[in-house]
Amino acid sequence: MYVFEVVIALLLAGAGLTALSRRLGTPYPAMVALAGACLALVPGTPTLVLDPELALTLFVAPVLLDAAFDASPRDLRANWRTVAGLAVGAVALTVVVVAVVVRLLVPDMPWAVAVALGAIVAPPDAAAATAVLRQLRPPHRLLVILEGESLFNDASALLTYRLAVGVTLAGALSPASVAPLLLVVTAGSVVLGFVLSRVVMQLTARIHDVAIAVVVQFCGTFAVWILAERLHLSGILTVVVFAMASARRAADVIPARVRIPSYAVWEFAVFVLNVLAFILVGFQLKAILGRIDTPTLIGYGGIALAVCLATILSRIAWVSGAAAFSRWLWRPAREGGEGRRDAVGLSKRAAAVVGWCGMRGIVTLATALALPAGGGGGPAFPYRDLILFTAFSVVLGTLVVQGVTLRPLMNVLQLRDDGSVEREVRLARVETLRAGLSATAEVPGDDMAELLRRRYEVLLRRAEAALAGAAAAQSGADPGDGRAFDGDATIARAATSAERQRLLALRADGTIGDAAFQRIEQELDWEELDLQQLGRGDEPPHG
Repeated sequence: MYVFEVVIALLLAGAGLTALSRRLGTPYPAMVALAGACLALVPGTPTLVLDPELALTLFVAPVLLDAAFDASPRDLRANWRTVAGLAVGAVALTVVVVAVVVRLLVPDMPWAVAVALGAIVAPPDAAAATAVLRQLRPPHRLLVILEGESLFNDASALLTYRLAVGVTLAGALSPASVAPLLLVVTAGSVVLGFVLSRVVMQLTARIHDVAIAVVVQFCGTFAVWILAERLHLSGILTVVVFAMASARRAADVIPARVRIPSYAVWEFAVFVLNVLAFILVGFQLKAILGRIDTPTLIGYGGIALAVCLATILSRIAWVSGAAAFSRWLWRPAREGGEGRRDAVGLSKRAAAVVGWCGMRGIVTLATALALPAGGGGGPAFPYRDLILFTAFSVVLGTLVVQGVTLRPLMNVLQLRDDGSVEREVRLARVETLRAGLSATAEVPGDDMAELLRRRYEVLLRRAEAALAGAAAAQSGADPGDGRAFDGDATIARAATSAERQRLLALRADGTIGDAAFQRIEQELDWEELDLQQLGRGDEPPHG
């Protein structure tokens, strides 16, 4: 009961720290990380050990699915060179540099253990960076690159981690068997993710009760991860593919009355999981501090500091070097000669921001917690206490140092939003309203239906004016305001359905990306809920 009371109190503290971080313009994981570090120093706090096999499933699967569901395949394809370079090249460089640094500081540590530590601290967490960047409205492409990197660098780092742990616990692994294994795991994970998305979407389409639908979504996420792990595939890659494939069909099969509350529940769950991860690491660190003496603690601190510097500098070196190399290849084309297309597409200022956005987060914590702790007949992972201490120190150091200084860096570099998403939102609003207006003309109706048509005409004129760069409306209202209306429910549903189909078509042909799609989809969802309430009259809503 005492542990439960502590967790509840710390969740409330996490909510307060999050509110404070938004006022200060810092990522909330930085504040929660500081709270977790303080927890390890508070006398009387309980010692709590998490089952290592549960750590990755519990903390990574839902968080990763939430991020992948919102990813835009169109934008990822346009930036695949940059994303692939960060997800593979930057991760590989970080793993190598960290392994070498740790081996120099701890010569007795096996190479496989050093590589495992490198893989644990290699993948950055884009959520911390984008939490700050979204408030500053940077170019949309920077957000796409950082969010896309976070989806795939976890997969590459975790595959390296699994191989290193397997070598440490089971013995040597021949290089000849690694390449086929990686190929099978990657291909199998992609196929499994696509297949499971079809199955789960068919099941979800039949559920119209909000509570049941949300439970099925969460259970489905864990089931996808667990099944992939049971088949010795990549849980991360499977979940990413599953989420991105599901997102393409969810708008068509999930009704608005389910989608709106389920999104709110997912946002809450991701927040709670982030806070709980730092709390659990605080508990783990307290146990570690109780087992080591002061000289050992000082040695751990030196190693953690060296690893933290290695992770930061490795990323900066990769991003800066790759961006400079691409600009060198591209320069002949800019000067009128023949040159290759820009391979990375980052200016000096953009490269500085991307290189500095290397904050580590929940994936690093969960992966460190997942190391075998011993007991139950199985061996403990060598140097587990040092690795866990170092991983948390890297997370804390990068979140505090880079997270706090990211806003001043952005202000100095003056990188601003290019307005690409807003232009797509205005275009989509015009196109969907045109489709809705066209649908109203095809359905017979009474005077109320005519009033509805007139309202669509007004909304369309406002949206067209906004798209052309004029004022959204003489009253100053946003063209998205006032979509909700009263009128003939039948003709209104026909109009809403036509708008939604047009929106899906715009995303399918690449006219708009998922960021603009989600903005307009939210407007249509609220419109659909208004229509459902209109059809019920005074009947209270269910579910």
